[in-house]
Amino acid sequence: MEKLNICPVSNYYQRILLPVSYSLVFLLGLGLNGALLWCVCCRTRRWSSTVVYMTNLAVADLLYVLALPPLIISSAMGELWPFGNILCKSVRFLFFVNLHCSMMFLTCVSVHRFLGVCFPIAAVRLRTKKRALFASGAVWVLATAEILPTLVFAHTGEINNMTVCFEMTNPGNFKVYFPYGLFLAIVGFLIPFIVVITCYCSTMRALCCRAADRVPNPRTARMRTTSICMLLVVCLMFVVCFVPYHIARTAYLFVRVYLPADCHLLNVALISFKAWKPVVSFNCCANPLLHFLGCGRRRRKLRAWVWRRTRVQPVVCLVGVVSTHRSGG
Repeated sequence: MEKLNICPVSNYYQRILLPVSYSLVFLLGLGLNGALLWCVCCRTRRWSSTVVYMTNLAVADLLYVLALPPLIISSAMGELWPFGNILCKSVRFLFFVNLHCSMMFLTCVSVHRFLGVCFPIAAVRLRTKKRALFASGAVWVLATAEILPTLVFAHTGEINNMTVCFEMTNPGNFKVYFPYGLFLAIVGFLIPFIVVITCYCSTMRALCCRAADRVPNPRTARMRTTSICMLLVVCLMFVVCFVPYHIARTAYLFVRVYLPADCHLLNVALISFKAWKPVVSFNCCANPLLHFLGCGRRRRKLRAWVWRRTRVQPVVCLVGVVSTHRSGG
């Protein structure tokens, strides 16, 4: 096992920030994505291309949160890794594969919506279930191929007499890892980010132009406004969740390779990188929430469920009070 002496880094925040945030993501992500998969698999009779993409996105997010428990335990123990080298490689591999799959499926969804709004005639031919299945399979294959080198770079090591699981690679191997890290940033984030923002901006522009050209209809205008607002929320979520994390990760890689002796700068870069990790993790909770809230039929069902709960609860309490009086009298 490799022993390394590196700059002392501040990790006081990790014992609280990462375990608490990862635990919250685990509970919410498990429940929300599990509910989404249950709704899709058990309640959907006819699968469309949209359902195919949302199902694969939910699976990627679910696998992502299932990789969190070992990271929660390790973070709570101050980065100590008691699970061995094989699990270290497996967890890092699953973590990054499903993060990249989530990015790619969000890209597929953005292209899917863009075609439906901007090219509705061509969308009939292009947005088929068969093409969606092919694209989903290609996403899983490409993401797996991109992350395969992680199985070589990620491993356990010993720092300050403590066994840790290196997230990227050991500090002495960062120069070799750096080109691969840039490749992941460009292919796994920058290109999908450009596609998503371009598609959603074009879609919102098309919706706004149609609203200006046609005679206003209250119901149609309301639906169009709701669609534009949802697209804005999705874009904002995408930017907030992914952009700061990948910028901080790339900056940390740069400091590790070119300024490794500057311990103060290294601490700042590492803390920034670690602080944004929980934010990118919350994306797997936001995806199913946006799916449930973005569908008018599901919003109506949610309101009806809440209304039933608020109406039924007082009746149950009243029945309990009546029963108590009768048994006492």
